[in-house]
Amino acid sequence: MQNITINDYDYSLPDDRIAQYPVKERDHSRLLLYNGHDISSDIFRNIELHLPEGSLLVFNNTRVIRARLLFYKVSGAVVEILCLEPSIPRTYEESFGSKSPVEWKCIIGNLKKWKTGTISMNLRYNESFYELAAEKVYPAGEAWIVRFSWNNSGINFGEVLATAGHIPLPPYITREDEKDDSLRYQTVYSLVNGSVAAPTAGLHFTDDLLNRLSEKGIRKADITLHVGAGTFQPVRTSRIKDHIMHCEQFFVTNDTISELIKNHDSIIPVGTTSVRTIESLYWLGIKVINKSINSNDQLTVDQWEPYSNDSQITAEESLSALLSFMVKNRLQVINASTGIIIVPGYKFRLTKGIITNFHQPRSTLLLLISAWTGPFWKEIYKYALEKGFRFLSYGDSSLLFR
Repeated sequence: MQNITINDYDYSLPDDRIAQYPVKERDHSRLLLYNGHDISSDIFRNIELHLPEGSLLVFNNTRVIRARLLFYKVSGAVVEILCLEPSIPRTYEESFGSKSPVEWKCIIGNLKKWKTGTISMNLRYNESFYELAAEKVYPAGEAWIVRFSWNNSGINFGEVLATAGHIPLPPYITREDEKDDSLRYQTVYSLVNGSVAAPTAGLHFTDDLLNRLSEKGIRKADITLHVGAGTFQPVRTSRIKDHIMHCEQFFVTNDTISELIKNHDSIIPVGTTSVRTIESLYWLGIKVINKSINSNDQLTVDQWEPYSNDSQITAEESLSALLSFMVKNRLQVINASTGIIIVPGYKFRLTKGIITNFHQPRSTLLLLISAWTGPFWKEIYKYALEKGFRFLSYGDSSLLFR
């Protein structure tokens, strides 16, 4: 499967099919339905009619931060800094709460216009102006470590971003962020700050719809995976084996793992980030069983790790081992990272259905969908294009079974 070629996962996506704005009402987006044989459509607000009784929906409750900072130089040039993840302090909570300088891993746009020195901008907070300064520290692959400082010890970095930053809309939305994006490029259940991209499959849910699902007996569990800019990274290599998958941090409580164990036959992740997280949990449990995890700092799943182990251990056994590990180490929350890549040939361990948007051609997300549906993904996407579905982050949704 590492010899899969990306050219086989391409399709023509006209620019006018990429949604630049969301529909007026979240749950009025369209819903494509695939039951393993046939394709049909409905409105998203009716999704409760198509979910099996007793389903457990797994939601990613990450919250998008205003991670895009625009610095204007005297020359008029604009340097754009996209904050990806904290470096010093290491945790999101500590960094957002810091009232002293912080360092973040960042992508820098128009880097050639920022050769040396510090750049700064005015920061308006509580009707007063302060200065936010940025300084390049050292390169980190295709990114940079950037040091941020500000001359107001009364505010923390989370407040700095909330005041000075912009919503980091994906690059295929070819407009500047607007006031409404602060609300609409955020799920109604978002809770934990840290993402630079929304888990967009969840954008269609409303509080009213969530309440109706609960009344019907559809259960809900939360995970947290902070979505990085790597989610938009195209596959630039012809063969998948040469593509380096981005790594993302995730957090899962022991209560959620208990729910996954009890409902292991009825789990429907909302979005590809939730799929990657719950499938990664299975492989962490396998590592516990194989005694290849001895401490909390070894909680990671590598890109090709699942493909070198044709485990016959059930999802229930694996998650139970992981839960026992948490109890033994007095962990209420497991903090791990995953670089897992899910491609055709992957054996899904926990996923029983997927709620997801439509993804870019030649992307790892499309590979994941193909891993789930098989070659029928082409018919699904052909149907969506012919029937006028809207694509990508602000686009329509699908509910896919096997």
